[in-house]
Amino acid sequence: MNVMRPLTIGSHEEAVEVLKEIGVDPYGIEAMVPKMHTINVIVKGVKCKVANIMKQEMLSIGGDVAVCRGSVDCSIETTDAVIIGTDKQMKRFAEKIYVQPFGLKRLSEELKEVIRNMERRNFAVETPQRTIHLGERTAVMGILNVTPDSFSDGGKFTTIEDAVAHARRLEEEGADILDIGGESTRPGSDNVSIEEELNRVIPVIREVKRWVEIPLSIDTTKAAVAARAIDEGAEIVNDISALRSDPEMSSVIAESGVPVVLMHMRGTPKTMQEGEITYRSLMGDIIEFLRDRIDAARTAGIREENIIVDPGFGFGKTMEHNCELLRRLSELKTLGRPILVGTSRKRFIGAVTGGEPRERVDGTAATVAASIMNGAQIVRVHDVKSMKRVAVMTDAIVRGGK
Repeated sequence: MNVMRPLTIGSHEEAVEVLKEIGVDPYGIEAMVPKMHTINVIVKGVKCKVANIMKQEMLSIGGDVAVCRGSVDCSIETTDAVIIGTDKQMKRFAEKIYVQPFGLKRLSEELKEVIRNMERRNFAVETPQRTIHLGERTAVMGILNVTPDSFSDGGKFTTIEDAVAHARRLEEEGADILDIGGESTRPGSDNVSIEEELNRVIPVIREVKRWVEIPLSIDTTKAAVAARAIDEGAEIVNDISALRSDPEMSSVIAESGVPVVLMHMRGTPKTMQEGEITYRSLMGDIIEFLRDRIDAARTAGIREENIIVDPGFGFGKTMEHNCELLRRLSELKTLGRPILVGTSRKRFIGAVTGGEPRERVDGTAATVAASIMNGAQIVRVHDVKSMKRVAVMTDAIVRGGK
């Protein structure tokens, strides 16, 4: 009796290995590997005559394009379209429509870019002091909150001595980056003044810089705080407002040449969880927002290679939204930028597992593993020692022990 089972092919390398085990010749491997990956790409608001051409061209090479029923006879003006095919079919389709009229050349170029971005694994961001390579393994960003009211560790590291000791401990536990913040962004939190935030973070950054070698990130939405922090040695700006809170932030980052993290957030920390939280399309809205902020950053003179994106877990999202975002995180690869995920000890984990913030370590571990498997290059965490182990193990699974 024949033994039959499905195969899960998670990478190009896995597909090659399967075919090698069977004994397929090198030419056959090259021809068949692309057929072992099916890709789905959605295009919004396509004119019906264009959608019909797309469907015809994709069908001719063995793939398909899903469109609204009324597009066939053009009884509607536009339709969303889902292009369905293997990697090889997608690339062939992009070439075929490149010579077609009605704007299909531009669609072809956009599809090629999506394919390139989805296949990209490794990135390098440049700080004034070093090159940070992302993607070869997951980078762990340790959290150092020097605030009295952060949701998880508020008040623990408000003295310089305690903050420095914790920073050194996080580095010893395996942190690759240290994110220092002086203003709570928990739901419902109020802003603090520039002076207060400077008083909290600058002395800490100045002293921590003397004791640790890993790059420091400043978690702030204020340009004045970012500028002073950079002067004291901070190498990354983590702006949860994605350059929207302070009109001077873009120029500070562009002139200093530091990388920036742009995060998606609905509203502000004060208002983000108020009222009914809805999205037209969760992933579509997040990607559209981040793409707009990337464009704004580039226009302001920030190098695209120095932009990192964060989908903003817990920032204006329900528990269901956060879980869906984890499942579909890989869709953010279309932006072509490194992905940072910050789920550590957050409320949505407690909604599933129960417990106060410090009791959510196991739930955090699950989200860290899921985020790495779905494309994150950086995980921002409180519990560095345990999450470093989770990251190392997940990297071994995702990258085949490399």
